[in-house]
Amino acid sequence: MSDAVLYEVRDAVAHVTINRPDAMNAGDASVREGLRAAFEAAGEDGEVRAVLLTGAGDRAFCVGQDLKELLPLYETDDPDLGGIVAGFNEVVTALASLEKPTVAAVNGAAAGAGASLAFACDFRIASRKASFTTAFSKIGLVADTGGSWTLPRLVGAAKALELFLLSEPVRAEEALALGLVTLVSEDVEGEALAFARRLAAGPTVAYGYIKRLIAASYGSSFAESLALEAELQAAAGRTEDHANAVRSFLAKETPEFRGY
Repeated sequence: MSDAVLYEVRDAVAHVTINRPDAMNAGDASVREGLRAAFEAAGEDGEVRAVLLTGAGDRAFCVGQDLKELLPLYETDDPDLGGIVAGFNEVVTALASLEKPTVAAVNGAAAGAGASLAFACDFRIASRKASFTTAFSKIGLVADTGGSWTLPRLVGAAKALELFLLSEPVRAEEALALGLVTLVSEDVEGEALAFARRLAAGPTVAYGYIKRLIAASYGSSFAESLALEAELQAAAGRTEDHANAVRSFLAKETPEFRGY
């Protein structure tokens, strides 16, 4: 990792923190590389059973690309944002590919690529001062970091188009009403951590399979979805978590899941 992204594993939860509070956690090359490395490390670490993503400080989750990094590009005759976009694509691909539950603790402003990162998480816990802004059209750009895929699936195509074109901020309570966030809390850090720990204590192999099923369903026929369900149900049925849960159910006890 880098100083721009902090990574720590505690109680089976990987804590990933964008650590540029003075820049409202804007993404530059160090943030992109740090996030990619953090998500890849979380995916490879068998001790990690859930991931919690947040931003340092109390002003912002992440306000997207650090525009200061782009200034040298605009001094050329043909500014090419391709490298920047590719870097964010690597980050969000590593995040979306995790077969472990992911939770965003949105502690303030989430804008542009920062909002897209939050949308790519499985759950979003927001503080009452949190806001989501697509931001791209305000500077003459289009959605990136997967936002054009994730946001319509969260709020529907018409609302997503409105949010992208008008780029008005969505405050926490409105985000809750739209289904953008799971809950709004005065104690976003504590609530998000409790939520992540709850997920980490669950049948995380099955959670990963469920994530895979839902992601695949968008490009699959009904018959293909049925076939994948059968394949993954067979795999889940072989896990110790399943066997232990059945034994606990029959004994009228609460199962303890171990993630395998």
